[in-house]
Amino acid sequence: MMPKVNAMVWVGVVLRLGGYAAVLGWGWMLQAPAATVDATSADPPQKPLVVKVGKLSAVAPETWKDEKPSNRLRSYQFRLPGGSGLPDAEIAIYPESHPSPEKNFPRWQAQFVPPEGKTLSDISRVGVWELPAAKAHYLDIQGTWKYRERPKDPSSKEMILENYRAIWVIVVEKDEATHIRFSGPAPVVEKHYKSFEQWIKSLK
Repeated sequence: MMPKVNAMVWVGVVLRLGGYAAVLGWGWMLQAPAATVDATSADPPQKPLVVKVGKLSAVAPETWKDEKPSNRLRSYQFRLPGGSGLPDAEIAIYPESHPSPEKNFPRWQAQFVPPEGKTLSDISRVGVWELPAAKAHYLDIQGTWKYRERPKDPSSKEMILENYRAIWVIVVEKDEATHIRFSGPAPVVEKHYKSFEQWIKSLK
């Protein structure tokens, strides 16, 4: 019985005479191990990004692609992969914002259109995540989004985004508040929801 080996290849002894090759024999031999990669020549790993939210902070998940904010109101902007032909989701962070969910949530809800026979309350979910040094009030809503990049600017073009989901979070500390918006196609937001919630709860 042939002894077991990790990998085997046929090797022929070949002599080249006047441009002609003659195979003289065959045998078994162990395949040479793959060449090792010099660690010094590889690209260095990306340094984890610590995201600051007011006086709190937490490391962004590896799946969040850091982008240059699209406007000056944002301190951070991230792209989360969509897949399956769907657009990516986005996370935008707005520092020094208004702390009241009672004032902000109705305004954000009004950007959505519920399906026929349902109300905005039917497609919304509100709650609070208790953090060690803050409270995170959230509005989770799904439906048809009448999206404007600059909602208060009449010249900002309105886009109709069907089956979109947006999660607004107001992180309220003692002296300041930060708005965080996680939005995108509903299936994409659902795919990344757990990591987003865990990140919010890790702020300290």
